[in-house]
Amino acid sequence: MQIGFIGTGVMGAAIAKNLIAAGYALTVYNRTKSKTDELVADGATWAETPAAVAAKSDVVFTMVGFPADVEQVYFGDNGIFSKLQPGKTVIDMTTSQPKLAVKIAEYAAKNGFHALDAPVSGGDIGAKNATLTIMVGGETATYQAMQPLFKVIGHQVNHFGAAGTGQHAKMANQIMIAGTMTGLTEMLLYTKAAGLDPQKVLITLSSGGADNWSMDNYVPRILKGDYTPGFFARHFLKDLRIALSEADAMGLDLVATAQAKRLYEVMVDVKGLGDQGTQGLINSYK
Repeated sequence: MQIGFIGTGVMGAAIAKNLIAAGYALTVYNRTKSKTDELVADGATWAETPAAVAAKSDVVFTMVGFPADVEQVYFGDNGIFSKLQPGKTVIDMTTSQPKLAVKIAEYAAKNGFHALDAPVSGGDIGAKNATLTIMVGGETATYQAMQPLFKVIGHQVNHFGAAGTGQHAKMANQIMIAGTMTGLTEMLLYTKAAGLDPQKVLITLSSGGADNWSMDNYVPRILKGDYTPGFFARHFLKDLRIALSEADAMGLDLVATAQAKRLYEVMVDVKGLGDQGTQGLINSYK
């Protein structure tokens, strides 16, 4: 099976590396070519455009930044759909708009392709360790056919239904993460103000009802002054905006998520810290 991978950032490169390690032949593309150098050294083949990747691939994974990037990668002049052959499959792992996932799937169906939306959760650690949670929307038969690939990169894979449902599941995930990120940030600020040992607080909270993935993985980084992105804050802000737009369309008023979005807007749009990881939220309080 020939695999294409478009978008080799923090998450994408780690996922692609695991596919190579599993023995798959990969063709890769990224707007910044240097971000594919390590993958090429591991045996991947570089392609000049998304179209060139599609022409060589049975399955094309995409993991880019924003919905506009997804649109360009699939429907642009040198996009995937300009060279993809009938019967082939595309899997978008970008966290994006459910309606865009539906658009991709509908175009694919009309032209003899197969399409899945399959955003992930687990951050850079999950991508490196192949322990991602994968949320899938699209045809059941295609989902089942792609199981061998999903098992290489993740440990929890669930199919939610038609195109777009994987993206909706990811929005639910991001709504939950929003709460844990604001909680851990304000917990640390309170800990410092009270004069408590933050390491002892972390150990204590990790063994009780306050335990959560974000705290376990990001508080140790904050305590070391490490704000490198396992997941970019600017991408998380994009996700919260999508989630709130979808919630609004469903008649939901998600007050806490809206407040989290405002806090990340301060971090990204006001403080200019969007290239830090999501744990950098604490720096906007400072």
